Amino acid sequence: MSKVVIKAENISKQYRLGMVGTGTVKDDFKRWWSNVRGKEDPFLKIGESNDRATKGESDYVWSLRDINFEINQGDSVGIIGRNGAGKSTLLKILSQVTQPTTGKIYTKGRIASLLEVGTGFHPEMTGRENIYLNGAILGMRKHEITRKLDEIIAFSGVERYIDTPVKRYSSGMYVRLAFAVAAHLESEILIVDEVLAVGDADFQKKCLGKMNDVSKGEGRTVLFVSHSMASVKKLCNKGVVLHQGTSVFQGNVNDTVDYYENNLIATDRILEIEYTINESLPLQLAKVKLLNNKANKLFTTLDDLVFEFNVISRDNIEGAYITIDLKDINDELIYWSGDYSSDRFKNNIKGIIKMECKLPKGLLTSGTYNVSFAVFSPVRGVVQNEFTKVISFEIEESQTSYLSQFNINYPGKIGLPSTWEVINVNNE
Repeated sequence: MSKVVIKAENISKQYRLGMVGTGTVKDDFKRWWSNVRGKEDPFLKIGESNDRATKGESDYVWSLRDINFEINQGDSVGIIGRNGAGKSTLLKILSQVTQPTTGKIYTKGRIASLLEVGTGFHPEMTGRENIYLNGAILGMRKHEITRKLDEIIAFSGVERYIDTPVKRYSSGMYVRLAFAVAAHLESEILIVDEVLAVGDADFQKKCLGKMNDVSKGEGRTVLFVSHSMASVKKLCNKGVVLHQGTSVFQGNVNDTVDYYENNLIATDRILEIEYTINESLPLQLAKVKLLNNKANKLFTTLDDLVFEFNVISRDNIEGAYITIDLKDINDELIYWSGDYSSDRFKNNIKGIIKMECKLPKGLLTSGTYNVSFAVFSPVRGVVQNEFTKVISFEIEESQTSYLSQFNINYPGKIGLPSTWEVINVNNE
């Protein structure tokens, strides 16, 4: 039977917006005295849920509300949710950085946490000195830290700067050393926030591999916050979904990610756009739809990407064509296409024309993409170009794709395989 190493009972955390104190020294003293006696805060008010998108009536918000769960030794638990859902607040409570407003946390074993860049590091001390400092905070003896020192430095990749004060480190170097310390020192529980996103792709992959070894190989417990569902699935065996400060789902990792994708993230994926009808345009896009029949609106790298167009033609424009501008999350153009080789709009066809465009199969690797559409004419120039209206969709790597066989994540933006053949063999 697995041993429970973390137990949360009715954890809630309330914050007051604006002024921190009660307003008077007398009431501040009453609050402090109640806390010393173990009594409830006499000035605690019923707050609102933490919906950052709307303005509330109260100055109090619940960052977390009535969170309950148990985590067994050796579990890897992914904590997922939108920005502002309460993930980081929960990890801070578990790491004992802050105390819950109500409820109790029970933990068994030493906790190593990596919550944000530079957590637990003294900027004036060198990287080597900070390794010893972090180990001492975890309750380790000097000889235990020394035994792991070379391994930590080698994993971090900052050996050249290890005797330099960390205030001169870049954010990436900070994260590299901090993660190396947290993962290699002998704590029973490892807590990692989204801070790994600061590192480069190779280091992220290296960190995921180490956390996997820590959990499955060493039997330690890992709590992992990430917005990368592929990383959560790869590392974790269980998951918790937070939404506006409450736990809305707990279960195995696949069910957890499916719930998150279907119920929370699917609404962010825009697969259909409609344009304002402009009677003065001779030719215009009325509607564009990216065909998808999945509940979570997610694509894999092996799915077809088919765009369906409704085009209104009011007058013939010789040489007119529709274009597709496909950009990544950083607004860099990845792919451009158009039906410019055709002359389909020159024959004075009037009415609504329905068209489809299918992109090359397997064109894109995993990631988030935005697509805008336009109508051009070599005679009239730009006919329609509403670049602010975009289709937004996400692709994840298919488990049966050729890239997944080699455990390659984000090898680039284009995923099309190349052709290889042997031309000649010269046997000596």
